[in-house]
Amino acid sequence: MSRLIDSDEDTPLLRDDANSDDSQDGDYKSRWRSIRVMYFTMFLSSVGFTIVITSLWPYLQKMDGSATASFLGWVVAAYSLGQMVASPLFGLWSNHRPRREPLVCSIFINLLGNIYYAYANLPTANNKFHILLARAFVGFGAGNVAVVRSYVAGATSLKERTSAMAMMSACQALGFILGPALQACLSFLGEHGVTVKFIDLQLNMYTAPAILAAAFGLINILLVLLVLREHRVDEHGRHIRAINYNSEDGEDICEEPEETIDQVAVLTSNVLFFMVMFIFAIFETITTPFSMDMFSWTRKEAVVYNGIIMCCIGFESIIVFLVVKVASQRVGDRPVFLVGLAIIFCGFFTLLPWGNHYPKIQWADLKNNSLVSQISEATLASNSSLEPTGCPYQQTWCQYTPAIHIAQYISADVLIGMGYAACNVMSYTLYSKILGPKPQGVYMGWLTASGSGARTLGPIFVSQVYTILGPRWAFSLICGMVTGAIVLLSSVYHRLIAFSARHRQTVE
Repeated sequence: MSRLIDSDEDTPLLRDDANSDDSQDGDYKSRWRSIRVMYFTMFLSSVGFTIVITSLWPYLQKMDGSATASFLGWVVAAYSLGQMVASPLFGLWSNHRPRREPLVCSIFINLLGNIYYAYANLPTANNKFHILLARAFVGFGAGNVAVVRSYVAGATSLKERTSAMAMMSACQALGFILGPALQACLSFLGEHGVTVKFIDLQLNMYTAPAILAAAFGLINILLVLLVLREHRVDEHGRHIRAINYNSEDGEDICEEPEETIDQVAVLTSNVLFFMVMFIFAIFETITTPFSMDMFSWTRKEAVVYNGIIMCCIGFESIIVFLVVKVASQRVGDRPVFLVGLAIIFCGFFTLLPWGNHYPKIQWADLKNNSLVSQISEATLASNSSLEPTGCPYQQTWCQYTPAIHIAQYISADVLIGMGYAACNVMSYTLYSKILGPKPQGVYMGWLTASGSGARTLGPIFVSQVYTILGPRWAFSLICGMVTGAIVLLSSVYHRLIAFSARHRQTVE
């Protein structure tokens, strides 16, 4: 038996732990089937977000010519704002009712939000605000992430936890891979696409991904209704709770521990998670406009190329999750977290512009400038049908800030993707271990809300700073934030330990 228990440490990430006493029991099989449904739910949640993220900026420009890069920040933030509001609500709901209820409700809202997004072209005015509202509804439905994380945390033993959280993050990363990949594949439809007259739907490279995300949502609802069952285990993997929601008093055989949770560790974990998500939200928001400014890509080129890059980052993340599982067993969760932050710092530092090569200025923005005297009317007339490319002349920093090289851009993407993957899984793992065996729905709701708050503020921050001051200021400030996160983690390093380990220290 001791050999079986010890071998748990060597269990591969992508294989469920089958070494516990109830491995052949029906409850064990049902528990892992339900956990896999949660993996799939997390996967679809990330697909629903990333499947439109690389085309969001050109879609805005096409639907409403008055949309600016600053407004793009608000649209990206709308998703996260909706998720921030919904996460604690769904988390609280899941603590007192079967998780099936908040999951089905949230997925249905997400589905409707994607359909709304696809029909944002129908109104005759203010289309950009309809896109913003649609993304807010999609984000509100994504508040079920708190329920997913709390379920997996409560349905796994302490030894299973890191692998389960890493697997969940791997599914999330796979969603990040397939989302942009599906968007890139659907780009063959073009900006005009086809019109499905009987439902008045314009199916093109911008709306087709949203419709596909809605179809995925329908599949997810069916899986939750047909497969998901309630399970909760202790730190050793033994079932500790039998729930009867139809009973007035509810049958509960779990004895909640009297020890209190370390609130300083909880607060610090939320702050660190906020900072990690804030930094990555900035990265994913600025990728498309930044690449269009630096490399003079067209809207379609930006969608395809950034989609390919995001796919590669997703594959990289899966490899990182496999490495993290092994590394955390050898050196612990906290050192891996610190290394991840250091790698993110290196990624953003790499993005800082240098040299004497400057970006191309959009010719369309020179018409009202004194430089127009140097351009013949015939030249402007011959180019009037072309899509303007390059750095907008209104962004004054374009005139004196060097353009980055494509090698810098790709290297930074690799480093940021690697560091974020490590920090992401360590954030969830450490947090769930700090909370211990108590129901984690509300606490996970607050963690998700803090991440959503970061996704709300990050795009707004970077769209304003980037538009007005340029990439040097934007990326320098981010490097300062990462340094602050490293200092904070180091200062509370000794308190970020598992609930049971803290209790043992208290007893000793």
